[in-house]
Amino acid sequence: MAPRSADASRKTRETDISVSIHVDGTGKSDIATGVGFFDHMLDQLSRHSLIDMTVRATGDLHIDDHHTVEDTGIALGQALTKALGERRGIMRYASIDLAMDETLTRAAIDVSGRPFLVWNVSFSSPKIGTFDTELVREFFQALAQNAGITLHVTNHYGANNHHIAETCFKAVARALRTALEYDPRQPDAVPSTKGSLKG
Repeated sequence: MAPRSADASRKTRETDISVSIHVDGTGKSDIATGVGFFDHMLDQLSRHSLIDMTVRATGDLHIDDHHTVEDTGIALGQALTKALGERRGIMRYASIDLAMDETLTRAAIDVSGRPFLVWNVSFSSPKIGTFDTELVREFFQALAQNAGITLHVTNHYGANNHHIAETCFKAVARALRTALEYDPRQPDAVPSTKGSLKG
């Protein structure tokens, strides 16, 4: 199998992002976005998906974290699209209910080439530390749109906002890990009756 690795970069007047990923990795991450909580969440995404990630981001944090978080999601999604190519031989679908203490969150994914996000997650506070909780959705919207994946995330219950956010990242990571694994029964087939997962 060819290595599923890719780089992506995005430079605007608001941000300068560079991303490198290896899909068939061990979950090693080297993350520096200038947003501490977001770095922690990206570490979780890498560790539990087993996708090696290097992320460097500088942005207009004097305004807020929005552009940095969203543009990192865009770059990661673009890198994932490049790394997967025709999406040949992948399992394509996966879902998981992921528990963390008092919190339970489900992620379901279709690596379909058709971007869509369904987001059923609420936070009881607008902030986790200094991080805007609404940016969790913004990240996954950008990731799904640019990776060409259908992603449904539902928080069943939870009390701690840090746990709710973290289960979203971990659940998506574990679903990605399963969906991107090679299918031993059809390792060279595109898993679609259309013969294409390009949208």
